[in-house]
Amino acid sequence: MAKEYEVVIGLEVHVELATKTKIFCGCSTAFGGAPNTHTCPVCTGMPGSLPVLNKKVVEYATAVGLATNCTITQNCKFDRKNYFYPDNPQNYQISQLYLPICRDGHVDITLADGTEKSIRIHEIHMEEDAGKLVHDDWEDCSLVDYNRSGVPLIEIVSEPDMRSAEEVIAYLDKLRMTVQYLGASDCKLQEGSMRADVNLSVREKGATEFGTRTETKNLNSFSAISRCIENEVARQIDLIESGEKVIQETRRWDDDKEYSYAMRSKEDAQDYRYFPDPDLVPIHISDEWLEEIRSNQPEFREEKCARYKEEFGLPEYDINIITDSKKLADIFEQTTAICGNPKKVSNWIMGETMRLLKEKSMDATDIKFSPENLAKLINLVEGGSINGAVLFIWLRLLLLI
Repeated sequence: MAKEYEVVIGLEVHVELATKTKIFCGCSTAFGGAPNTHTCPVCTGMPGSLPVLNKKVVEYATAVGLATNCTITQNCKFDRKNYFYPDNPQNYQISQLYLPICRDGHVDITLADGTEKSIRIHEIHMEEDAGKLVHDDWEDCSLVDYNRSGVPLIEIVSEPDMRSAEEVIAYLDKLRMTVQYLGASDCKLQEGSMRADVNLSVREKGATEFGTRTETKNLNSFSAISRCIENEVARQIDLIESGEKVIQETRRWDDDKEYSYAMRSKEDAQDYRYFPDPDLVPIHISDEWLEEIRSNQPEFREEKCARYKEEFGLPEYDINIITDSKKLADIFEQTTAICGNPKKVSNWIMGETMRLLKEKSMDATDIKFSPENLAKLINLVEGGSINGAVLFIWLRLLLLI
């Protein structure tokens, strides 16, 4: 009789926060730009430079912690994580090991068949991003761009509670929407502002001990994550059934080849020689500041869905499409407030607007037209001044402005 296996998955999700400046200096966090132009002595690790904490980073991290049902560590601090790599200019990363800002939370997910499950969050900590290595195969060299170095991150570490790729994607999607609704990040996987490391092991069904896990780094699309999980599960089962051992290691996924390969053996915390950062004072989040952040929490997707059904009488399908993006939801609400025709607004967002976004491979956050312009155009169509074809042409033009 063939053995049955169970997959055990935990995630480490890195989210770039939507601050205008970096975590410890005043350099821009804007995506793109010529290499090494968003840099200064602090984020390039020059001797004698000193970090100064960006308060907005703490606010965003706390807001995400509250939204994911975490306990907030009101007295926390930063630590140095020491490792040597070309994209790490200081030869250490400022992170949090001993007192992360958030602990013991959970995110509730719903699967396609209606099954509900709670995924526990072990901790959320703040840290700085590293630079980016650019490998030039033609010149046979590697170049370093430090524009990303010092960009503020939160790392959301789950417990090993997920048992399938479907659960992983549902959890990531819930995190993505929660953080977007908070305005804490745009969570654009294609730009690296949300990245996931997958910790995965397999064990025989019914076993209580975990198998040996591998970590696959920096996956940046939901489809790549699904393919990587399926591949790694099959690889580990093949090893076990052939009598070989799974090695605890860090792996890299090549989505074009649909193949993963070993990068290095997995380090333990002691290999990083953590110690408290001597250049940064401890952080105190007062009761008053915590309550202020809590009171500013927005209406999240679940509440919006219920309200849209009650207030606007929209079909569930429309609601799910519109609320999948905070930008679309904001455009819908503001346009409806101006023209007073929620169904027409919904139709134009879901029809022509979504068609244009797909045609131009754009994200909803890239929409440039204003609710005022959309409301005026819808009113012109409803009044018979222009027809739908003309409105579509105007939307196409406004999308590019």
